[in-house]
Amino acid sequence: MDYIYQKFYIDLSNRDIISFVGAGGKTTTIEKLSKELSSLNKKVLVTTSTAMFNPNMDIYDIIFIGSFPEDYVPKDSSITFYSDTSIGKKVKCLDLNNIDEIIKRDVFDYILIEADGSREKPIKAPNETEPVITNYTTKTVGVIGLDSLGKPIQEICHRPEIFCKLTDKLIDDSVDINSITELVKSPLGLFKNAVGEKILYINKIIEISDAIEIKSSLKDVPGLKVVFGEMYDWRKVNANSNS
Repeated sequence: MDYIYQKFYIDLSNRDIISFVGAGGKTTTIEKLSKELSSLNKKVLVTTSTAMFNPNMDIYDIIFIGSFPEDYVPKDSSITFYSDTSIGKKVKCLDLNNIDEIIKRDVFDYILIEADGSREKPIKAPNETEPVITNYTTKTVGVIGLDSLGKPIQEICHRPEIFCKLTDKLIDDSVDINSITELVKSPLGLFKNAVGEKILYINKIIEISDAIEIKSSLKDVPGLKVVFGEMYDWRKVNANSNS
């Protein structure tokens, strides 16, 4: 079994603050990683520096919306969720300083931060205010969903105009391997504002050869680690679409 924490080079003897950016499975990856770490007797906090859907009540041991108690000490093997506010179906961060103050308390082994929005698209380009990454971050994980390959940029990409500008594509073009690698390489692309180690998480892989080609084309990018996520499950998608 491949554990996500191993893919992200997490040393269980050290603490990490991990910020997740990009698109194509950030929330699901965070949830799975938090469960792995808590099963290893770790104290985990999940939060967002931007916005994300309301937390899954089945995953978290305790949820704080609004204020974070000053005397709160998490238990071993627990997952805590925190956000500034809840608006409709989403929770949002109003002030990054609130997250920084929690980090400085040093009561969690791992803090996992959803630091980017993507409107449920599998690939995105950041605008001038994105992503929102705390300076305490030790690893920035950039997520890309390879189910975007071959799909029209205008339909499949969050912020398609910016994506085209960064990758030298036209709005009517489709996402290809070259545009993905250009998005990763661009200083204004996937890893814009990145802090700490940079890890590209290629997710929702349809053809493993595509993932291998992307990894090979990025081998000369300084300090970048490239890891593979989950295979894209067409059977599951079709089942959900028919339900």
